[in-house]
Amino acid sequence: MNLSEFKSLLKSQAGNNFQIQLPDGSPVPVSFHVTEVGRVQKTFIDCGGTLRELITCQLQVWVGDDVDHRLEARKAAAILEKAKSFLPDDTVPVEIEYEQAVISQYTIESHDIIDGAVVLHLAHKHTDCLAKEFCLVPSAGQKESSCCAPGCC
Repeated sequence: MNLSEFKSLLKSQAGNNFQIQLPDGSPVPVSFHVTEVGRVQKTFIDCGGTLRELITCQLQVWVGDDVDHRLEARKAAAILEKAKSFLPDDTVPVEIEYEQAVISQYTIESHDIIDGAVVLHLAHKHTDCLAKEFCLVPSAGQKESSCCAPGCC
């Protein structure tokens, strides 16, 4: 989900709380806070030698001791509004950062409106080879990779 879609969702559900469901189906406790809105910029060279840049809007969520806390979509939208000065535009993807045993970052796969609450369904992020044509990553059925090809790895 990109920032424009997320803002639109929050605006359309302004009076409702929003909730977060982890990829395994378990919920983040409903008393979570959004403690940071960040512009995360990653500049890197892939294994084929191409310079790339990725910018995301990352929301850090944290669960405190105040179990009666609920975050309304309206309040979340206001938090995002404060961050517009450093976010490049509304096309950047939104990710959620949350800590259980480790700090993890998730994409927003989808959402539902359930019992008057906006429920964000999160998905795991995955690594991938961005230069498969250089690394000769094996296709389905092949057993070995030639990942030590010139210019790769």
